[in-house]
Amino acid sequence: MDPYGPLGQEGIHERESLSRPRPMIQISLDELHDLIVQTLVRSRTSPLNAQAVARALCAAEADGHPAHGASRAPFYADQARSGKVDGMATPFVDRSAPGVLRVDARNGFAYPAVAAGIERVHDLVAAAGVVAVSVTNSHHLGMVGYHIEPLAERGFLTLAFSNSPAGIAPWGGNAAVFGTNPIALAAPREHDPPLVIDLSMAQVARGKIMMAASRGESIPGDWALDTDGKPTTDAAAALAGTMMPMGGRKGAVLALLVELLAAGLTGSRFGYEAGSFFTADGPPPGIGHLFVVFNPQAFSSVPLAARVDQLAAAILAQPGTRLPGNGRLAKRARAKREGVQVAETLLDDLRGRAATGGAS
Repeated sequence: MDPYGPLGQEGIHERESLSRPRPMIQISLDELHDLIVQTLVRSRTSPLNAQAVARALCAAEADGHPAHGASRAPFYADQARSGKVDGMATPFVDRSAPGVLRVDARNGFAYPAVAAGIERVHDLVAAAGVVAVSVTNSHHLGMVGYHIEPLAERGFLTLAFSNSPAGIAPWGGNAAVFGTNPIALAAPREHDPPLVIDLSMAQVARGKIMMAASRGESIPGDWALDTDGKPTTDAAAALAGTMMPMGGRKGAVLALLVELLAAGLTGSRFGYEAGSFFTADGPPPGIGHLFVVFNPQAFSSVPLAARVDQLAAAILAQPGTRLPGNGRLAKRARAKREGVQVAETLLDDLRGRAATGGAS
């Protein structure tokens, strides 16, 4: 099972270009936000939850990650209507230990569940030094960095882990067990926006393999495995197989590590047990997330933000280098001014749903 549906992590966006170019429409972030809210509210989702989802999807669009943006809304709406995700769910937060917050998403959307846990971190981590937030019975987390960047803006360093429906086989195997299992880190800086690192364990988005297959082109041999668990340059064989983890064997081990932290520790479903993010039928995904928030002042008298800036300067001193995630800042500023481009077909779909509550 592919962790992000039949086209992979970036597949929803790339699907638009598999056959012929589709017209793109410029839309303001506010208008897109309201359209997503209306779509979800019409699909058995509370206004509060719909707003949390819409903020996250619009943030993804603004940062140049449409795979986690508005294109998710139709899938979310279909699942809310079918009950695969509970759009009315109210997350339950329990402080199970002095430095641990447990959040039960109750098979609702991840965004309000994570927010419910994160908003209680600030006072705790100032005193405890380290606080972990465990989220279970959850759904698609979207851009992981979105959830933790605000913590870095307040001076905290945060690590985040999430598992997802299976798409990567264990090294040497031929059946998917792990998801693409993203990880992220957000660290404060003194005079610049936080450093945000956000990546998944897959070597490449499966949508690129779909594009190669549609064109009859071969693919690099380190992108995917066939059904026998062997590297393949045949795009069609790759689609029937599994995704190659980044870094080969080490990437598969990292996917296992994330699986244990995000699902094993939180009591959530492992990737091979999780329901799809894209089909309206079947069981809820039921995946898990783990956030570990550090108060740097508890660890050193030397300000972490200054140390991050020092390391950033050493990196940027070399020609041709850049810091991870910096490109999102320019895109975000432009999106706030000018809006974002969204496929006309997607906007038509969302407008139809917003008006009637069903798929257009």
